[in-house]
Amino acid sequence: MSKQTKDWSTNNIIDDVDFHEADAELFKKLLHKKEKGTEAGSVASMSAGEVLKGRIVEITKDFVVVDVGLKSEGIVPIAEFGDPAELFLDNEVEVFLEHAEGEDGQIVLSRDKARRMRQWEYIVDHCKEGSIVQGKVIRKVKGGLMVDIGIEAFLPGSQIDNKRIKSLDEYLDKTYDFKILKINTERKNIVVSRRELLEEERMTKKVEMLEHIQEGELCHGIVKNITDFGVFLDLNGIDGLLHITDMTWKRIKHPSEMVHLGEELEVMVLHVDRDKGRVALGMKQKESNPWEEVEQKYPPGTHVKGKVVSLAPYGAFIEIEPGIEGLIHVSEMSWTKNIADPSEVVKKGDTVEAIVLSVQTEEGKISLGMKQLESNPWDDVEKKYPAGTNVHAEIRNLTNYGAFVEIEPGVEGLIHISDISWIKKVSHPSELFKKGDKVDAIVLSIDKENKRITLGVKQLSQNPWENIEKTLPIGSLVKGTVTKITAFGAFVELENGLEGLIHVTELSDQPFGKVEEVISKGQQVTAKVIKIDPEHKKISLSIKEYLIEKNKENRDDIVVGEKKKRSPKKKAKAEVKDE
Repeated sequence: MSKQTKDWSTNNIIDDVDFHEADAELFKKLLHKKEKGTEAGSVASMSAGEVLKGRIVEITKDFVVVDVGLKSEGIVPIAEFGDPAELFLDNEVEVFLEHAEGEDGQIVLSRDKARRMRQWEYIVDHCKEGSIVQGKVIRKVKGGLMVDIGIEAFLPGSQIDNKRIKSLDEYLDKTYDFKILKINTERKNIVVSRRELLEEERMTKKVEMLEHIQEGELCHGIVKNITDFGVFLDLNGIDGLLHITDMTWKRIKHPSEMVHLGEELEVMVLHVDRDKGRVALGMKQKESNPWEEVEQKYPPGTHVKGKVVSLAPYGAFIEIEPGIEGLIHVSEMSWTKNIADPSEVVKKGDTVEAIVLSVQTEEGKISLGMKQLESNPWDDVEKKYPAGTNVHAEIRNLTNYGAFVEIEPGVEGLIHISDISWIKKVSHPSELFKKGDKVDAIVLSIDKENKRITLGVKQLSQNPWENIEKTLPIGSLVKGTVTKITAFGAFVELENGLEGLIHVTELSDQPFGKVEEVISKGQQVTAKVIKIDPEHKKISLSIKEYLIEKNKENRDDIVVGEKKKRSPKKKAKAEVKDE
């Protein structure tokens, strides 16, 4: 038939409708019956939303004609008959009345909706919240999946599984058991859960597993989670922890070096806590402990050779034999160098030789040393540098408390800040030295056990304070340069390098206001020594005393001069008198 089919009720032309020839004939028959007259009341008496029983009276390629007991028959798309066994004439089927529009209207029927209505009635009558049903996952929707349990039910994403879900696609077209969480009769929707069933099953298995599992037995588990401290395994319903320290006798940084998610492992049950439902597992316990004979095989002093398997900021790990590793600490790598990073000396994969320093079997640790293969420069340090020895050394480092110098490779000494100068108050060694300078010093003491040598610079010269009272007696005059001015006076550096203080009351023999009125920094002055305190290294000076003494001397010179001038006159007067 052409794509133009006459509308038998209105004699209009409907375009773009493609009917099969038999279907066209079917519509003609239906419309012919309507033209003969239909009892409007019989159709109108039926209300939309009801499920009716009908009889198949005709079957075409695309439609099925169903007689529901009225003069007007309805058609149902053949696709709504999922079971081909239903398609035969006179078969009684249930259909859903969607529209009953009266004399001029067409009855609209649906086989699908009738089936769903019956299925909904069955669910409501036979199931309740908490019931177990079987269903097939049919499609993905926002927030989860739709499941066919006779009618469509919603499976939220959080209720799909009790494990991490990679993709929802893996659940499509699969049949599972579900637990009904909620039935909403008003909206005619159902929410189901698969996860609750899995958790219930898991708890059942866990109880059974805890009843029968025994320490020391071997079992299999699936890796379900990997953490920094170990691996969690699913032991057929119960979780077990395989701690990183129980995975291997070797040292590993992370469990992922040995296992991956989903892998099946054979493990030994180490401990079972039935009250808390915890199981501790081990892998290395399946093998003999290689550390049991380590102490006998590698006593301290043993020369060993091994491969560098890993580096840490504090040292290098060496594999002596499979499962046995030792640590060469950075402090044990060189006598002469201050090693900050083990990569300065070795790299991963290197084969190195070392000496066993100590063994801790219980902790699974071996301490190794590389520098012990060479002679220790500190062994002869007392003979080479006895106290009183003069040395010429390079400054390697400056600190707040002194300067470290290298006497020879591997042998360092400290010049304490208090041993730098007899006369200067040094706040920091950088005031006099800088890194890389060569200095002369004298050995003051040696602590071979702690590898310490104390040096001094000031001891190269005599202590000026020892004979200060003889070299700078009270009352003597000194010259110096003003180095600092304060509110209480002025500090003066003397010609011998010592420092003296002129108190504000000793600055002048004349009245003055501010200190700066009578003295300034850098000024050359002459003063008199008025006090010496060798114990506290203090010298008190006075310009006032110096000026007073100087003025007195000047007055005495004037008096003496006047006497010399008057003598001839007195002599003449005497002579005159005698005459």
